[in-house]
Amino acid sequence: MRPGAHPLRRTAEGARPVDFGAFVRARSRTGVLVVQPRMGFSDPVTMRAGLAATRAADAATVGTITLDSYTRVGELASVENALEAGTGLNGYPIVTYDRAVTGQVLAGIRDDAFPVQVRHGSAVPGDIFAALRGTWINATEGGPVSYCLPYGRTPLDESVRNWVRCTEDFARLRESGVEPHLETFGGCMLGQLCPPSQLVAMSVLEALFFCQHGIRSVSLSYAQQTHPGQDREAVAALRRLCGELLPTTNWHVVIYAYMGVYPTTDEGAYLLLDEAARLAVASGSERLIVKTVAESRRIPTVAENVAALEAAARTARTAAPERPPSTESDSQTYAEARALIEGVLELSPDIGHAFELAFRQGALDIPYCLHPDNHGRARSYIDGDGRLRWAGIGRLPLAGLVGPARSRDVTSSGLIADLSYVQRAFDRRAVESHGIRGRDRAEIALPDSGFS
Repeated sequence: MRPGAHPLRRTAEGARPVDFGAFVRARSRTGVLVVQPRMGFSDPVTMRAGLAATRAADAATVGTITLDSYTRVGELASVENALEAGTGLNGYPIVTYDRAVTGQVLAGIRDDAFPVQVRHGSAVPGDIFAALRGTWINATEGGPVSYCLPYGRTPLDESVRNWVRCTEDFARLRESGVEPHLETFGGCMLGQLCPPSQLVAMSVLEALFFCQHGIRSVSLSYAQQTHPGQDREAVAALRRLCGELLPTTNWHVVIYAYMGVYPTTDEGAYLLLDEAARLAVASGSERLIVKTVAESRRIPTVAENVAALEAAARTARTAAPERPPSTESDSQTYAEARALIEGVLELSPDIGHAFELAFRQGALDIPYCLHPDNHGRARSYIDGDGRLRWAGIGRLPLAGLVGPARSRDVTSSGLIADLSYVQRAFDRRAVESHGIRGRDRAEIALPDSGFS
């Protein structure tokens, strides 16, 4: 079957999309947490069914179309070959399908009560943004750093140029009466083992980059890490910095359920998701991107995505309100994040150029990232309390803020243990608190006494 010749290929003009950011903020003002899946299917019929099920879930939801890996890296010939052969992809190939196909996927589902966001992961997103504009999809995410360093070997200066062009083109949707929205992926760098201050700083910097190139509706991400108290402190710092530095009031914070190695048990996965939902509520965040019980094994089904959405919404509705961390005095996370941001902004008034200079000089340095433009001198570890700490700061502008590095170097075995810390801890909690349904306890790699 030709890529555009799908049964859903009919002319379908959907309603003009709402401002994604304003929609989420309006729901938040009513005391409701918006929940969102990470969902993408190559078959348009299945993709439409997934959006319909998300909309019908017992939760306040927004829709997601996640793109496939070939589209993310621009290997469109591979997409066409897969579609011709009837081979499933790990996401929706929005560039390859005729815009009428995507229009029909959205028709009758996307409206004022249910906006849809495209998620991709590309450092070369020109074709993707063109497809978004062609189908009036006005919400997506990414960033010149966060969609470059972790995902491939695209040179950072090339990624910056690509994102400048795409952001400015996307901003022109406003000329047609449509408000474009961009979410920075900067709060999720490598998913794990970045100390929270770096996640906060990168999220704010990428949001400033979007605003500098014409975007007025932004969201800032923060990925759940290894310690709830440290996470609450980090989101408080993020919200404070947004209020201090962003040139727009149309912003909100989105929490990502843990992005690293996920629990292997259903119970452990739900315990971790519950903690993410409580973090979102306690920190005043407006949106939560969920993960499912299948994350450690395969691509989740529509039903598994809906179950996760509804579980998170139930937790959010019943979560006891907490007093947010005080912003009257600078927390450690705030002080570090502010220093990182200022260390970049002082390099150039052009934030994209400042990114390039910062990585060249080591003022930004992502732990354990192998990209050629990353210095690779910064190191992190999980301490005995489960908090992420700096083991070494390289040339990061954190002198005087971060104490002496760990007394011993980070070893390969220590890094592997840290990478699986959350998975093992939550699977252990599942065993101790709930038992294991459908799995033999002996099959589960439990943490040793050092991770209890």
